[in-house]
Amino acid sequence: MKDFLKTFFACLIALGIFVAGAFVVLLGFVALAGAAKPSVPSKAVLVMDLDMNLLDHTNKAGPSEILQSALQGEKTRVVALATAVAAVDKAAEDERIVGLFLIGNITPVGYGSGPAALRELRAAILRFKAKKPVLAYNVDWGKHDYYLASAASTLVVNPAGHLEVSGLVSEPVFFADAFQKYGIEVQVTRVGRYKSAVEPFILNRMSDPSREQMQKLLDDLWAEWKANVGVDRKQPPEAIQAVADEKGILEPEEALAAGLVDRVAAFDEILEELKTLAGTDDKEKTFRQISLDTYADLEVRSKEGKNRIAVVYAEGEIVNGEGRPSQTGGDRISRELRKLRLDEDVKAVVLRVNSPGGSASASDLIQREVIVTRKVKPVVISMGSYAASGGYWISTYGDRIFAQPTTITGSIGVFGMLPNVQKLANTHGITFDSVQTAKMANPATLARPKTEAELARIQHMVDRIYEQFLSKVAEGRKLPRERVHEIAQGRVWSGEEARKLGLVDEVGGLQDAVKFAAEQAGVGNDYWMDLPDAPKPLLQQLMESMDDKPKPKAHSAVAPLWSDMQRQLEALRSLDDPAGIYARMPLEVTVH
Repeated sequence: MKDFLKTFFACLIALGIFVAGAFVVLLGFVALAGAAKPSVPSKAVLVMDLDMNLLDHTNKAGPSEILQSALQGEKTRVVALATAVAAVDKAAEDERIVGLFLIGNITPVGYGSGPAALRELRAAILRFKAKKPVLAYNVDWGKHDYYLASAASTLVVNPAGHLEVSGLVSEPVFFADAFQKYGIEVQVTRVGRYKSAVEPFILNRMSDPSREQMQKLLDDLWAEWKANVGVDRKQPPEAIQAVADEKGILEPEEALAAGLVDRVAAFDEILEELKTLAGTDDKEKTFRQISLDTYADLEVRSKEGKNRIAVVYAEGEIVNGEGRPSQTGGDRISRELRKLRLDEDVKAVVLRVNSPGGSASASDLIQREVIVTRKVKPVVISMGSYAASGGYWISTYGDRIFAQPTTITGSIGVFGMLPNVQKLANTHGITFDSVQTAKMANPATLARPKTEAELARIQHMVDRIYEQFLSKVAEGRKLPRERVHEIAQGRVWSGEEARKLGLVDEVGGLQDAVKFAAEQAGVGNDYWMDLPDAPKPLLQQLMESMDDKPKPKAHSAVAPLWSDMQRQLEALRSLDDPAGIYARMPLEVTVH
């Protein structure tokens, strides 16, 4: 019997090794199969599949999404904004590319595919359209993808589809009543009338100041949306507003009558048009084409100039230490800036910020490196969809700040959030006791509410950091301190409003910031810019993703609510400042 068991378990181990080996070999074959380098065919159409999340940095795509796609059959892609823009601009000059085809629906996740990112990509599509035709087709056009597609030469919707023109909405999730029900108490200290980051945890609705700033912000973003769409669709903003107020979602014929699409047609009709554009033989099943991803890999990573303009991507919550791939780690970004400052081959640095802020101490670490790097070489700031609170903190000392009109920025304010679970624990028979040598020995405890003395001390620290924030903005932006205090108060602003207030220098995207940095460095047009790294190998992504939990499908009905709750809870998880003090924008500026 003993020998039998030995043999049995040996066979199990051997079988396990065989299966694991076969899996690795299979992945190897997959990798080899994809290793053959493709080429750009002549008279090809560049295909931009909009079923993607547009991020500043491709590594922000969680490896778990790759495994989830493989196991559940979902199609998940993360595309770097700078890479996509560079590919579209390159294709506009490429004689082998005859047109651009847009299809699919944008999938915003986290801080990706925000209004400023979409505007930057839309500008590239318009530059392409000035030289070659752009055809956009979809069954259903949502607000995000329609914003891009409205720039097309020809915009088509399927007869069975619809077009969404329903305005913008932000619908924060509030946890205060749930916390109270389960015995969780949250005490807060804050500075700034509009510093509403703590409100989801202490209120059950938006405060009046929070509602005021959110309404103004959405009005600004919506005005930009209507203006851009209106110009290309030859419709006044008032007509688009009327559609949003009266119908919101248009049937194909209604969209055509409103002038918001050019045609209503099935895909087979569009396929024939694309075949004609590419000069493809009628007998062929499809048209000559190359995907945006493949074209980018082939054409946009070459270093054409002599001088390097380094781009540092600060995307996601600002946290202490290294941070996870989806976060801006204070130590990691500071170290990266320090290396670039000491690298003589780097002529200038562009800090690309797509962050709602976070830890005040981590933000200050990054800001210090910006200050000392600027003494050696130009440091230019490029704001993405979010550059608020701590995201603005790390930006304020740049030689020049570029933002899109739809960038969400400002939120110059500070807060501290102090939860305790005493009631929850006591309800379940759990109690706490302590011995301490000073009255202030344990202000970070979760076992009880903070005393008046502890709250007063924490409020003093919050006030001090807010005063520092004001001073830094006043110095960096060369504004009177009193003026900064007036426009601070934790209030978020659109990029256009921030420019009017002096918080931003110029409207422009990442490429504009890089070009300005090159001019400041005195290298003219003889430069190349850093692009985000290519996605990691499949095997590496799969191995890294083994312990992550699946999420609802991005296009499911519960996805927006799930995403909002995740962002709120992720924000809680990232509250790791040693002093518990944060420079962060309102937790919910999620725009649907």
